[in-house]
Amino acid sequence: MRLLFRCFAFLDLVSLVFMSMQLWQIATQFNKLPNQLSAQISSILMFPMFILVLLGAYGQFRLKKFGFVLYYIQFPLRLYLWVFSVGFITLLPEALSYYGDKWFDVLLKVCIMFEFVRLYLTIRGQVKLKEMQ
Repeated sequence: MRLLFRCFAFLDLVSLVFMSMQLWQIATQFNKLPNQLSAQISSILMFPMFILVLLGAYGQFRLKKFGFVLYYIQFPLRLYLWVFSVGFITLLPEALSYYGDKWFDVLLKVCIMFEFVRLYLTIRGQVKLKEMQ
């Protein structure tokens, strides 16, 4: 279980790298955001989400209870903001210079499915950790 949670923490750190690029773009071009309320809310929520993911990754790496609690708090926000643990796989078609619309949809569904699998494994792993203590 420890290895699984450390892998999850590592995946969160990888997603933080890509999130930091998004945050930089939001911070430098905030006045160019559309006037849609949902776009503004999601842009503003990205900043506390970055901190939540960072602290949650640290907590899960150290197997602390707050890391699990932060992940449970993050879960609905991850789905709303599209901050996925394996979200970087959606960039694979771009890296391979294939710009078809079909692959993004497929890979996004894989990311969402993986996030639910991760939630299940996190709950199961936390229960096993409680039993071991």
